[in-house]
Amino acid sequence: MPITEFLVRNALLYPNDTALVEINPQFKSESRITWREYSLMQPEPGEPFRREMTWGEFDKKANRFANLLLTRGCKKGDKIAILLMNSLEWLPIYFGILKAGAVAVPLNYRYTADEIRYCLEKADCTMLVFGPEFTGRMENICDLIPRVKHLFYVGEDCPTFADNYDYMIGLCSTEAPNIAVTDDDDAAIYYSSGTTGFPKAILHAHRALVHSARCEQAHHGQTKDDVFLCIPPLYHTGAKMHWFGSLISGGKAVLLKGTKPEWILRAVSDEGCTIVWLLVPWAQDILDAIDRGDLKPADYRLDQWRLMHIGAQPVPPSLIRRWLSVFPNHKYDTNYGLSESIGPGCVHLGLDNIEKVGAIGRAGFGWAVKIVDPEGNAVERGDVGELCVKGPGVMKCYYKDEKATAEVLRDGWLLTGDMAMEDEDGFIFLVDRKKDVIITGGENLYPVQIENYLRRHEAVKDAAVIGLPDARLGEIAAAIIAVKDGCTLTEEEIMDFCAGLPRYKRPRKVIFADVPRNPTGKIEKPRLRALYCGESLVAQQIEK
Repeated sequence: MPITEFLVRNALLYPNDTALVEINPQFKSESRITWREYSLMQPEPGEPFRREMTWGEFDKKANRFANLLLTRGCKKGDKIAILLMNSLEWLPIYFGILKAGAVAVPLNYRYTADEIRYCLEKADCTMLVFGPEFTGRMENICDLIPRVKHLFYVGEDCPTFADNYDYMIGLCSTEAPNIAVTDDDDAAIYYSSGTTGFPKAILHAHRALVHSARCEQAHHGQTKDDVFLCIPPLYHTGAKMHWFGSLISGGKAVLLKGTKPEWILRAVSDEGCTIVWLLVPWAQDILDAIDRGDLKPADYRLDQWRLMHIGAQPVPPSLIRRWLSVFPNHKYDTNYGLSESIGPGCVHLGLDNIEKVGAIGRAGFGWAVKIVDPEGNAVERGDVGELCVKGPGVMKCYYKDEKATAEVLRDGWLLTGDMAMEDEDGFIFLVDRKKDVIITGGENLYPVQIENYLRRHEAVKDAAVIGLPDARLGEIAAAIIAVKDGCTLTEEEIMDFCAGLPRYKRPRKVIFADVPRNPTGKIEKPRLRALYCGESLVAQQIEK
């Protein structure tokens, strides 16, 4: 069955139960009242402080948007892009696209105007839904994307080049459109990139989305009574596929727009959250705030919080030991995955394997794993090889890229590009990444993009960017810069120059040194990592 059937079922069984809550703590009152009390006060200018939506309303809004798309000529298989910050509108729009038989294409909200244009063209998108944060970027490219026939704007002060989403869906029927959708139909395209920085369009069928929902519930046992706190962006497969555990169980989810430790604990307390998915920096920040005395867990209602899990980057075992010393009643878990395997879950640590913290786990629900040598042969336990996964959540292909697809799909197996080893108990540890992508705070950085930018500086002879281990972010980007003869450069000058990059792409460390290259001209990044990274990733992963 398609993933939309879970929404239809929830609307029938639980029409008046809360499905989604959106909280924007930026509008928090200075007084010590609860968020619920504050939501009843005279609203301040801007977004509502707290909004919620029932399952019945969720389904009707999805139907309205599906019918709007159909009135605009949307056909089965058309690609519809979403460029929104987390909000109550995000998921109904996503499911409206699927109900229309179209393919949802979530876009990273950090994309520049040129990256947005590239992704729209790559996926053959015919329509786009965007929010006020992206008006400037869209204005720059709206005349350069002729295939995109309709732009829908979500928010106040609709620009002249777009249609007002709220007004338009108000004119549409709440009845489900009569569009047949099967398990094998295309459902979504998610973007991922390698070291070149050019995103690949990852195509998934409804079957993969449904399996990710069942996988999530099998791993974390969500029930109707569970409340999931969702903080990461919904364009990311990790956030959405973890939320699928709420979808399949009919439970409530809370979309928190902010990552400050106090906001997280207050949301858990006021909304009764039982499951929270964190990135390493957010967990680190919570513990640091508690250690400083800025936060006191006793000030919050946290007894119902049963599970904290982490993903998207290697997890320091010392962090989890520290977490469990502060929250001894919590279960802990981590999931490994990638967008090509519909997000987290293809490898799963498990709630009762705390002694294996540092491992990414074993094969997840419905998945098979193996570690192979360069010839594709399984390696012995304890030996390092490339991790491969197989299961119902593997992508159909890289859209319009047969060559790239053939490089990673072999007889149903997905080659992850991650180097790993399996211990004597069958638990898998990541050793290093075959690719050079840097994961910082759960986000991918593409070294070539940063290197090309640095080389534009008139005093830079050459540049290489690698990831250095960081206790809070997992990794940080470090720039190794060779200065032209006769020129001088300081770290401050490089940092000022990099102000032209998005903040998350800026190097956090600068090293002035030669950039080694091999005879074919490629940067010898393994050599650079050996020089500057200290201990290997595997040593960090299996630290006890």
